[in-house]
Amino acid sequence: MIAMKTSARLLMLAALAAFTAAPAAAQTPGAAPSVESRVSGQSVFKTYCASCHGESGRGNGAVAIFLRRRPADLTQIAIRNKGTFPADRVSAMIDGRQVVKVHGDSQMPVWGDAFAKSATASDERAIKEKIDALVQYLESIQERPAR
Repeated sequence: MIAMKTSARLLMLAALAAFTAAPAAAQTPGAAPSVESRVSGQSVFKTYCASCHGESGRGNGAVAIFLRRRPADLTQIAIRNKGTFPADRVSAMIDGRQVVKVHGDSQMPVWGDAFAKSATASDERAIKEKIDALVQYLESIQERPAR
């Protein structure tokens, strides 16, 4: 069990290291982001979430076998919420404002903190942009209840 915890922590550290090493889009400080520099939610997902949640978001990523609990199937969020995607709640889970009990001793990194540590102090807008893009992407991959 200790080896599993250590492996999971090492994988999380590797994910955080990959995140902090990711190149930032070149922008003039204080300038509004151009269309070309806008963050892709799918790209953010593939870089930071797919290792646990899988490329399709179904909870079957390569790291999932090392975790105590299987990562959530992120395509089922709307179904679990009576057909409505709770964007504000999902955003709060990603940035750490809402604790997710099933994560136990916080196996899932608080990406708001990770994004903040990789950015400059004046880059709060860029952090929010990444989280918003990720939430929009998650909404786009939702399976909807059959009608």
